Amino acid sequence: MKIHKEILAAFPGLSVAEGDVGPLSIQEKSPPLEALRDEIVRSVREQYTLEQVKDEPLFRAYRDFFWRVGVDPTKTRPASEALVRRILAGKMLPTINTAVDAYNLASVRTGIPIAAFDADTLGGDLSMRFAEEGEEFLGIGMAAPVILHKNQVILTDEDEIVAVYPYRDSDATKITLATKMVHIVACGVPKVEREKVHSAYELAVAYLQEYASGIR
Repeated sequence: MKIHKEILAAFPGLSVAEGDVGPLSIQEKSPPLEALRDEIVRSVREQYTLEQVKDEPLFRAYRDFFWRVGVDPTKTRPASEALVRRILAGKMLPTINTAVDAYNLASVRTGIPIAAFDADTLGGDLSMRFAEEGEEFLGIGMAAPVILHKNQVILTDEDEIVAVYPYRDSDATKITLATKMVHIVACGVPKVEREKVHSAYELAVAYLQEYASGIR
């Protein structure tokens, strides 16, 4: 990924880990993956409480980043924190398909937000840059595009915006049952060690290979 110099100047220490995983055979659900989910849910409930989550240094780093790019993290949570909060509130984790569920569990376990794209829908390598005022972006689950502002950080391929970093991926590149190759991006921000970001990427790869490859 090409990270523009303006991003590195504004956010020293920001890092990503990325790569392709596949070929996959994605299903709607998997009993072994459901067992892993139950194990991770138990672990989260032993590790955190709702009251303390906001003060965890890892989640705090993402909240600080959100404030700097114009996103209110009390309304739009960092993805990993949002998943942890769902668990602590006694809610079910979202079930999409074995690939999305697998990397979501890697995000819960590590605390690192993870973006993912159908690699075959991407037009070339990714770049990270600041948005230009007025650019439009249609994310997963959005009824209409949103208008972006200059301080927002985005990922693009050679043709279009594929994510608002690090919390919303593009509808056009989302993972479906037809996806064969997934491009994973573990999303770091300042004050999050590069090693933690890389470990989250490696865990997401391992979970995808274990639970979405169709080998089981």
